[in-house]
Amino acid sequence: MKNPQSSKFVVLGSVFAALGIVAGAFAAHALKAILDPAALTVFETAVRYQMYHAFGILFVAWACEQLPTANLQQVGNLFCAGILLFSGSLYGVSLFEINKLGMITPLGGLAFILGWLLLGLRFSKVDGKRLGI
Repeated sequence: MKNPQSSKFVVLGSVFAALGIVAGAFAAHALKAILDPAALTVFETAVRYQMYHAFGILFVAWACEQLPTANLQQVGNLFCAGILLFSGSLYGVSLFEINKLGMITPLGGLAFILGWLLLGLRFSKVDGKRLGI
């Protein structure tokens, strides 16, 4: 990969995806017997959003190579922040019953939303040209 940001996001996306698989397997095999159904649902939501955005980060890595002038680093950073804040807070709420962490969850959701909107904005204007949107 030519772009150092691409390499960074491939590594981060891959690690987040691998950890998402581990967390999902942990939920399916170990947590079902420990957590009540509501807490398990919260944990599974954290895993699902982590996986969606791990793939989003991998897409950003690919796009950084294809469109180096699109300035997509902020998008990848927002997705990473979203995983840490959104999924991380939900893991804490479900596993450790730290309900105050729930106050952080919307900040992670906002990071996800801003990342997707910024991705669309960056793709709508590449190399100073509007792409017909």
